[in-house]
Amino acid sequence: MRRQRTARSSAAIAAIASVVIGAAGLAQQTTRRSTNLAALLNYPAFFQLRPVLVVGTLNLENSGRLKLTDETGSVSVISRGSTPDGLVEVRGEFWDIGRMNQDDPRLLNLDLRRTFGVDPEAPWPRPGQVLAILATAITPATSPSLPTLRNLVLFPSRYRDQKVTLIGQFAGRNLLGDLPDAPARSRYDFVLRSADAAVWVTNIRPRGKDFELALDARIDTGRWLEVTGTLQQGRGLQWIDGDPKDQNAIRLSKPPADEPETVIVAAPPAPPPEVIFSAPTGGETDVALTTLVRIQFSRDLDPATVKGRLRVQYFDEKTAATRPITQFTSEYRPAARVLEVKFNAPLEPFQKVRVSFEEGVLGVDKQPLRPWTLQFELAGR
Repeated sequence: MRRQRTARSSAAIAAIASVVIGAAGLAQQTTRRSTNLAALLNYPAFFQLRPVLVVGTLNLENSGRLKLTDETGSVSVISRGSTPDGLVEVRGEFWDIGRMNQDDPRLLNLDLRRTFGVDPEAPWPRPGQVLAILATAITPATSPSLPTLRNLVLFPSRYRDQKVTLIGQFAGRNLLGDLPDAPARSRYDFVLRSADAAVWVTNIRPRGKDFELALDARIDTGRWLEVTGTLQQGRGLQWIDGDPKDQNAIRLSKPPADEPETVIVAAPPAPPPEVIFSAPTGGETDVALTTLVRIQFSRDLDPATVKGRLRVQYFDEKTAATRPITQFTSEYRPAARVLEVKFNAPLEPFQKVRVSFEEGVLGVDKQPLRPWTLQFELAGR
């Protein structure tokens, strides 16, 4: 039965053979990132069309589609041939179908319904709704014993809440674009990377006897460090929580003997942060005069760059004239990536309100916020 279902699955996806071969060619040209399903599910925009290596349990569903699953969720896997059961390593290119146009040449020859479960006659999936890996290789995997940096990224649940010691290359505040976001646990958070994986280090400053590394300049990227701390994770990120009182928590080191020689090359830049939700919504009418404005972003912002760059105005659509609203306070909540705007007094009835940001609002990796404007109309009372 397993062989029959695998054969049906292979036949159903035969049309994508050339696409998978193309993904294999791209994987050879672009650095593959070892990651995990939690990261893919939380940051699909960051991994879109990038070659990845992920570990999970592979299952064949009754629909004939393959799913790679772990405790955090699952993504579809598109493979041309037979596949092993159980725990596997999947190498391939990551696709977020909702971030591709329906007329994308890579999708034109595919049976969307059978391959991705997408009804071509229904509304197109939203970003993050339909995720898949176009596999170039699937091999059996075994749970590791040694807590190398790469193993921590591929098997985070194996080492979660355990004290570990890692050796890796210093990469400052994600200066090389290895990771999609920051945990924002302390003012000295920095990235530790290996040839194809990276984690954050928090609560310990990158300095010790005879060294102090620059967090915001590339001059020290590539220096090797040995770091000790407890592995934590959240929002699809992993970080080593160090003890600032431990004098041995961080020290200079040399590459491990089994670490391949690497050239420090910045990963393709992550997409800039953008607004993904607001309340009130754009164009909403009859909004309460005592409304609270909430704005949610796709990626973490640098709070220091938000201050003083929020504009709130009354807007006259006929004359295009504006009047500033100054009686408000704002607070950015990093945990939810939400900015809240509270007005100190009820707003004027029947007015239109415009909310926008001036240039200079940046993400944690210094990417500028995409231009955005919210406009809504107030109620009469």
